[in-house]
Amino acid sequence: MKLVRLVVLIIHCALFINLTPDQPAYQLYSQKGKAISYAKLLKQAAEADVVLFGELHNNPICHWLELQLTKDLYAQKKSQLVLAAEMFETDNQAALSSYVQGSITDKEFAKQARLWPNYDTDYRPLVDFARNNKIPFVAANVPRRYATLVSRQGLAALDTVANKQWLAPLPLTVDLTLPGYKGMMEMMADPSHGGSASTGSTGPKSEPSDRAANFARAQAIKDATMANSILQNWQEGKILLHYNGDYHSKNFEGISWYLHQKQPSLRILTISSVEQEAVNKLVSENYNTGTVILAIPADMTKTY
Repeated sequence: MKLVRLVVLIIHCALFINLTPDQPAYQLYSQKGKAISYAKLLKQAAEADVVLFGELHNNPICHWLELQLTKDLYAQKKSQLVLAAEMFETDNQAALSSYVQGSITDKEFAKQARLWPNYDTDYRPLVDFARNNKIPFVAANVPRRYATLVSRQGLAALDTVANKQWLAPLPLTVDLTLPGYKGMMEMMADPSHGGSASTGSTGPKSEPSDRAANFARAQAIKDATMANSILQNWQEGKILLHYNGDYHSKNFEGISWYLHQKQPSLRILTISSVEQEAVNKLVSENYNTGTVILAIPADMTKTY
């Protein structure tokens, strides 16, 4: 009898285990919502000229997968791999290069460069991997003070900047009809953000305010400068892996749009990171946000 009870208990436990679903930390999908493997992502990345990894800045899965992809691409490509990131600004290139080349310490690097508050937890593993393997690392983003200048005064204010080598070439074309920039303007025009839906009290509501338009233009100078940094440091036969906030490359806009304006034949792989309640199926609104979509549970622990 005891033996029978033991068998029944084992069967119940087995059924419970089989009925308990896995809780994956992430799932990768194709542009059209088909689940794909990490091996597939790695293969596609290895065949690209430029990989834009659109991360969620405070998401540990994004940072972990960035590091894994970097390690695996380096294992395949060695000296063909170049790294670049939004998190480092063009005028900090000398400090970043000095650290990666091993000529300054981490403390000296922290003094010489403007590091993000989450650098130690989220980006230092990438930079240290580059340092340990002597991988070139590009400080790609526009200095923040110039983006702030544009957001307050518009693109014309950049004409007064002395060090234009830290910017995308001027004059800069900004297509404010692109959905990403248009969405930013609509957000800024929302009264809850302190904005106005029109250029004036009597202007048509369809026109963005100067403040809202300049906010989008500030985003564009970041996108264009990062694209310019990528093109300046990419060569035929190389792979440039660029880490950036998802909005800078989401829906193949932002950095990707500027890259294609300058070099239409460039093979660009875009990874878009999204959060969902569950990751066993891609939510339809997240289709087409990137070549590969990284779906992460919405309740994933944040790094800050």
